[in-house]
Amino acid sequence: MQNITGFFGLTFEDRIFIAATPERGFAFFEKMEENYTRWHPDHIAFEWRKGRGLAVGNVFWFDEWIGGKRMAKQVRLVEVVPARLMVFEPTFWLLRAFLPRMSFAFIPEPGGFIFEAKIVMRGIGALGRRLNRRDFLAVERHMAQEGQNLKNLLETGSA
Repeated sequence: MQNITGFFGLTFEDRIFIAATPERGFAFFEKMEENYTRWHPDHIAFEWRKGRGLAVGNVFWFDEWIGGKRMAKQVRLVEVVPARLMVFEPTFWLLRAFLPRMSFAFIPEPGGFIFEAKIVMRGIGALGRRLNRRDFLAVERHMAQEGQNLKNLLETGSA
């Protein structure tokens, strides 16, 4: 887990090597309705709200527990490169002001791929980082668990 900080911004990044093809990783997310609750025990629900599948403009909603807090978000896919990248942003303009984007990348490597998850936040200064330290640690833990769980599901053929 890498936590990259700027003066008013913060990026959470988790990377893990997975011994599977990037196409298999991407396909896991194409079937998120059936995979969401299997992916992490703190995932509650997932549904497509506009369109279906990984295409620019499609909207999905997800609900999960992070650090003992229930968090639901509705997001729109804004960039999709099959088997390589998906970028999404909150549909609510005010949330987007602080959480402009999240992404999953599938970076080819010999024998598999690097799964890279990123959450970009802005408007978080040093005081905000200090006051939200526990919540941010919970986000980092959750992201690392998602990466490890995805690795386990793809490498064992469970997905």
